[in-house]
Amino acid sequence: MNHPAAPAFVSSAADPFMPGPDQVAMLKERATFVRLETIRLIEIAKTGHYTSVFSAAETFAALYYDVMKLRRGEPGWSGRDRFLMGKGHAAVGLFPILADLGFFPTAWLDDYTRLGSPLGDHPDMRKVPGIDFSSGSIGHALSAGLGMALAGRHAGQDFTTFVMLGDGEMQEGQVWEAALSAAHHRTGRLIAIVDRNGYQLDGAVDEVMGIEPLDAKWEAFGWEVHTVDGHDVAALTALLRRLRADTARTRPVCVIAKTVKGKGVSYMETEPGWHLGYLAPDDAKRAIDEILAKDASQ
Repeated sequence: MNHPAAPAFVSSAADPFMPGPDQVAMLKERATFVRLETIRLIEIAKTGHYTSVFSAAETFAALYYDVMKLRRGEPGWSGRDRFLMGKGHAAVGLFPILADLGFFPTAWLDDYTRLGSPLGDHPDMRKVPGIDFSSGSIGHALSAGLGMALAGRHAGQDFTTFVMLGDGEMQEGQVWEAALSAAHHRTGRLIAIVDRNGYQLDGAVDEVMGIEPLDAKWEAFGWEVHTVDGHDVAALTALLRRLRADTARTRPVCVIAKTVKGKGVSYMETEPGWHLGYLAPDDAKRAIDEILAKDASQ
């Protein structure tokens, strides 16, 4: 995270983009950290979006602890890669990472959502160092990310812009307007990651409004498309490394990350109602025990 240029990858011998065993273990541990901190912070707030974070935990870990060009303790560095979340309600899982990278004091986490705290249920770029876009109103992040990518190119900067989108967000017309524009302007340094966990607030995405064939849709809009297991840290990181390193690409890229909403906690994986909620003490203990047990077995 302290590199001034492209990330210095810790790789396997066979594939320069595949992370080595120690790096994979570290990234898995960081995904566990995200899940545990999400539970702790929501304990403070008394309500929050557990499952939306848990499906994205490995993506957060891969981006912030490996793939993205960042400087520890320098959230305003102009050469940094940008990250925007359409699914801004998952910010509770991102805040612990930003604190861990020294972007703001870790003590801020202890006052999460309390009166006067800069950390709310959704990210605010005016208050939280390391947040590149204030999101939560679904559908806007890809447009903003496109603007950043175009601005970077105009300024002669080489940063990459990553935008995480929820799969329910694919129902928003503005997403497709931005997709059309990004392809037209040949923004090869723009990478969208769709967290394809299958659920949104009102239920199963494909029952609320079907979005498949998702890969063919993005391809038809002029994007390069890849599908990956969003919980396979090694495969996910290798793909994102490869895409980040390709500076000659002219087409924007969409990564469809196949994930499980609530991944890591069995009763959340099978109950869509945990999109927003609060864990009673016994449920919280069970969730923490399951997350730690899975981490120990990896």
